[in-house]
Amino acid sequence: MDLIISLLSGAIGGNAAGAALKKYSLGTLWNSVVGILGGGVGSQILGMLGVLTSGQGGGLDLGNIVGNVASSGVGGGVLMVIVGLVKQMIAKK
Repeated sequence: MDLIISLLSGAIGGNAAGAALKKYSLGTLWNSVVGILGGGVGSQILGMLGVLTSGQGGGLDLGNIVGNVASSGVGGGVLMVIVGLVKQMIAKK
């Protein structure tokens, strides 16, 4: 369940960043794909750092879900902007 939330939140974060920063947007499909990757990675990194404590107690609580959505959304958005920047740098050459 946590993985699904991470991937969906990452896709939403990637598309939100693409809508807010049109200069770096990759298009809806690629914003979603990069956002999904960023959401999964962001969630995993914060989980390893102990920021997200999903799975403790055997259930999902609201705090874990909100933390997962936030970290995945931000991770998806950040990775989408990074990929957009790299794409622009390559296109200028």
